Amino acid sequence: MVLYLPSDILPPMKITAILFDIGGVLVRTVDRGPRQALAERLGMSAAELETLVFGGESGQRAQLGQIDEAAQWAYACRQAGWPLERVAEFRAQFFGGDELDAELLAYIGRLHRDYKTGIISNAMNGTRALIESAWAMTPLFDAIVLSGEAGVMKPDPRIYQLALVRLEVQPEQAVFIDDFQHNIDGAQAVGMHGIRFRSPEQVIAELEALLDGGGVQVV
Repeated sequence: MVLYLPSDILPPMKITAILFDIGGVLVRTVDRGPRQALAERLGMSAAELETLVFGGESGQRAQLGQIDEAAQWAYACRQAGWPLERVAEFRAQFFGGDELDAELLAYIGRLHRDYKTGIISNAMNGTRALIESAWAMTPLFDAIVLSGEAGVMKPDPRIYQLALVRLEVQPEQAVFIDDFQHNIDGAQAVGMHGIRFRSPEQVIAELEALLDGGGVQVV
């Protein structure tokens, strides 16, 4: 005789996969000075500058892969009144205070011994080159899902589902870490666990508690 247990009393599925956002988690703006100085030079606030680069119709299209990253940076320069021949300088100063978190990546390397690891990031189509070369992160991850390649952005459920398919895990077996609550909400809507990133120490502590707890959700 086969005994079927109600789903609400089945034991939780073991977590086997951990996924991370890039911007705001693995790469963070630790010094806002360069971006603020660029914004002031352009006669706008840092928030307005960030919206120019990432927001609006053009920024959304770039993150969906509908226009090339180079075209988006050229658009931002034109809108800001910055000479197009100096677009590389514009981009360098915009990201001048950003740093890759080497310690968090080392932790992910240790996780990768026992868990599948992945990336889900809203990112323009030039980001994979950075991941593979400048940041050298590729060996740490089993799946890298970028919106500019997938044609869909967080918090759309399809981008989380794509990552789950590539990792060959069920939603209940996966944890997603992001710095925006709406992206965590999107992951939870498809059945994943979610942890909102506030600091490396906080996210590691909450992740360790979640893993040790056998699947109790920590947000």
